[in-house]
This record gives sequence, C-alpha cells and structure tokens, in this order.
Amino acid sequence: MPSQESLGERIRNLRLRRNMSQAQLAWPELSDSYVSLIESGKRTPAPSMVALLARKLDCSAAYLTTGVTEEAMNGLQETLRYAKIALENGATEEARVRFAEVLTHPALADLPALAHEARWGHALALEATGDLDEAIVELNRTAELTSPHSDGDRWAELHIALSRCHRERGDFAIAIDVGEAALRSLSDTTGQWSDSMVMLGATVLAAYILRGDLAYANQFAQSLIDRAEAIGSPKALMAAYWNAGFVAESRGEYDHALRLAERAMALLGEEDDPRNLSRIRNAYAIFLLDAHPERAEEAKDVLLKAARELGASSASTVDLSLNYTVQARAELLLGRPVEAAELARRALDLLESPGGITTANAYIALGDAYERMGRHEEAVMALSQAGEYLEKLDAHRPAARAWFGLAELLGAAGRPDGQKAAFQRALSCMDL
Repeated sequence: MPSQESLGERIRNLRLRRNMSQAQLAWPELSDSYVSLIESGKRTPAPSMVALLARKLDCSAAYLTTGVTEEAMNGLQETLRYAKIALENGATEEARVRFAEVLTHPALADLPALAHEARWGHALALEATGDLDEAIVELNRTAELTSPHSDGDRWAELHIALSRCHRERGDFAIAIDVGEAALRSLSDTTGQWSDSMVMLGATVLAAYILRGDLAYANQFAQSLIDRAEAIGSPKALMAAYWNAGFVAESRGEYDHALRLAERAMALLGEEDDPRNLSRIRNAYAIFLLDAHPERAEEAKDVLLKAARELGASSASTVDLSLNYTVQARAELLLGRPVEAAELARRALDLLESPGGITTANAYIALGDAYERMGRHEEAVMALSQAGEYLEKLDAHRPAARAWFGLAELLGAAGRPDGQKAAFQRALSCMDL
C-alpha cells in the first residue's frame, strides 16, 4: 500500500532507519542544510536529486516520489502488461478483469501515468465486451486527464473511441459533437492535420453517413481524402478511403465503394493493425455484395477470414456482430436462409446493449431469412423491430428502407391495413 508520507518524510524515515545523519546522507554532493530543507518540505528536489538520494538510501526513486514499493510497482506493471496482451489477443473478458484489478489497487492514486494506461485499456476492454455505456464513462474519465496540448495523438485516439461508442449506441448527434469538438481542439493546438486527426475525422464521417446526412458526408469525405493525400501516410489514406467507401455505397456507387475499400486494404498491409484490417474486410464484403451479388461466395470467404481475425484481436462484439450480419446477407444471396437466420441470431446474441445500428441491421437480416423460409409472422416481427430501433436512432434513410420492406412483405401476405401503416411510417421517416 502507498505511504501517506510526503517525499521529505520518506527520505527522513529511511535515513533514520539506516542510522544516517543528514550530513552523512548529503556528503559529498549536497549540503546537510539542503537535505534538512528537503526533509522539512521546504524544498522540492529535481528528479536527478531524487535519483541521487534513492541510490544513497538504497531504494527506488519511484518509492521516494510515490511511496509505492518496488515490489508493488512491479506487480502492477506485470498485471497491466498481461491485460494488454489479453486484449490484443482477443481475450477481452480476461483483459477487462485484469485492467479492473490494476484500477482498484490502492497504490494507483500515486501513479498517474500507470493509472491513465490502465483506465484507457479498461475502456477498450469494456467496448470490446459490448458494455458501451461503461466504456463511455471510462473514456470520459480518461479524457479529463489528457489534453490536446500534452499528447495530441492520445487525445485523438481517446475521442475516436468515444465517438465510436456513441455511434454504436445510436447516438449519432453526440458522436458527431464529441468528434468535431476534439478536432477543433486539435486544430487550434497544432494548426495542421495529422494521421490521428484524419482518423478522428473518418470516425465523425461514419456518424454523418448513418444519420443520413449524405450531401455533407460526401463533401467531408473528399476533404478528408485531400488532407490524407497531403499528409501522404498509409494510415491517414487508409482511414479516408475506407470511410469514403461507405459514402459511395450510401449513394449507390457500389463499384466506386469497392475500389476505395480495395485501396484501403492495400494500404493497411503496410501497417500492423489486425482489428482495422478485419473491419475493412467487412466493408469490402458489404460493397462486393452490393456491386456484384453473384460473387456472394467470394464475399463469404472474405467475411470468414475477417471473423477469424476479429476473434484473435481487440475487436469489439459490435464488430463481430456486424460480420455475422453481413455473412447472413451473403447466405441469403446463396439461397441458404436457414444458415442466414442462424447467423443473424448469433449477431443479436453478441450484443450486450441492444438498440444500436448493428442490432437493427441484424433484425433486418433475420426478417429477410424468416420470409425466405416461409415464416411470415416471425419475419414481420423482426422487420418491425428493426424499424422501431432505426427510428429511435434517428437513422431516417435506413428506417425508411426497413418500413418499405415490411410494407412489401405485408402486401404479399394480403394484409393491406398493415401495408398502409408501414408505408406511412416509411414516408414519415423521409419527411414526406
């Protein structure tokens, strides 16, 4: 447990335990009066002086500064290292437990740098296990201890995760506000764009797309590509092309979206980022199914590879749920609705906090599968659930598509009243 003593008190107590006088501790580099001032708290020694006194007192400089013993420090660092490895290898629940263990250690209050790393890792582990609400709380705590002035890249990284979590919860407006505010802070601080700023901008762009602001999203995507090309780094270009692909897909430009995803994957080959590579594979499969549904078997192979990568990385349950949902879509195109329904149910089972855009998409896939299987009532229920979720998310275009699909289903089933109500919901989503 950390000591409640001050640095000066720790020096004095260690000196006395070693039967040393102030003069003996000081000689030959320091004066005994200077040691006296330090012990009384009237002088704060420089780090080099702390290191010198630690050598003389046969202890670590960290102990003098924090009161945390070297044994406790080593234990915390080892647990933190284990938690990071677990997260990177996809053992997300184990990582969450280990990060929490570090955060509850009584010594952590005296170790701000280590506490920051533990809190950041804990937030990512919470996101990866699907607990988005708690991840947001932890990310906000971490952001309060960071500034764009002291560490611009970490500031951007934190707000990428924060914006992403809000987006996955369906809070698109908050995701946009969080990301844009962080971008403004970084721009005011640095005056020029960096890799991390382009990646933050790409995260904001994704929220604009899901909210249906396609005209602005198209302009923003081109702006990000211009900035990324000016920077010239693979990481910035990858983020810009990848998310611009979703803009193109939303505008019906499927082949263009596919080409952008191909460029993003080629660029990421130069980076060691398995999570993002698997997520781009998901995007590539989506665009491939849009542009060339006859290549559904090829898309399925890409998705299976991505699923293996996601399972062995720090990817979230949301990422894997999306993968299963797109797999379900591929199975439908291949004429296998039973397999599609099973994948859609697996996608829904993964989501700890149902209600995000991923939940709605999984219900759409499930409804389509049930309809192909002749289970009409279950199809209606699934598509209705999808429409309800999408309207709550303020995702107008996707919601309209869900209600139009349900209207067609109800019309084919000879239920004109239900068909009319679904058409009205669809038109309302489009403000018509």
